[in-house]
Amino acid sequence: MMKLYSYFRSSTSYRVRIALNLKEADYEIVPINLLEAQQRSDEYLAINPLGGVPAMVEENGFTLCQSMAMIDYIDHTYSGVGLYPENPQDRAIAHQIACSVAEDIHPLINLKVQKYLSEELGADDAAKKKWYARWSREGMAAAEKMIERYGKAGDFALGAAPSIADICIVPHLYSMRRMGEALDAYPLCRQIERNAMQLDAFIKAAPESQPDAIEGLEAIHGINAPFMREDAA
Repeated sequence: MMKLYSYFRSSTSYRVRIALNLKEADYEIVPINLLEAQQRSDEYLAINPLGGVPAMVEENGFTLCQSMAMIDYIDHTYSGVGLYPENPQDRAIAHQIACSVAEDIHPLINLKVQKYLSEELGADDAAKKKWYARWSREGMAAAEKMIERYGKAGDFALGAAPSIADICIVPHLYSMRRMGEALDAYPLCRQIERNAMQLDAFIKAAPESQPDAIEGLEAIHGINAPFMREDAA
């Protein structure tokens, strides 16, 4: 069985879990605790030289270490629903929206950057939160605008079915909620999030559903997502 080295709260791991679940693929979660620096162990670095999560290892030893490469590989290798639209323009827009999250937001706010800000630049928690908010808000506003401008939003960014765009948007909204960021400025993205949390593939991929989720973890996504009740009120 394929192994996915994952951390429950990692948005990159969350993306890949969603993709695998949408394909109804069989896989085993191998937890890597980022807070205990397990990603820097010699054993794990032999699997993923980048020293991060996720890493995907198939039974034949084929290994990938970047979430976007994994999602593309999963889409081409596993049968089931497509993770990219078939129309070339739709596909390009979906990929563009996904990259706005995966390449423009995430590299600036991940754990390695947060650690550098505190340990090398002396940033306190308030400064790090301000840094996080700056790049998250700007990036999510761009994603929202791209979805609106393209004009094909339905239940998801490009219509009725989730694609790579939604696979990247939903985990980042989880992160923004966890950091206490207001989401009122992103109605289309919140609509995507709400519809995603009605699908088993997203619910099972949520941090709260993972085997390494800490006891007493605040419910943000998953089957008991508070925002779902709030939106219904």
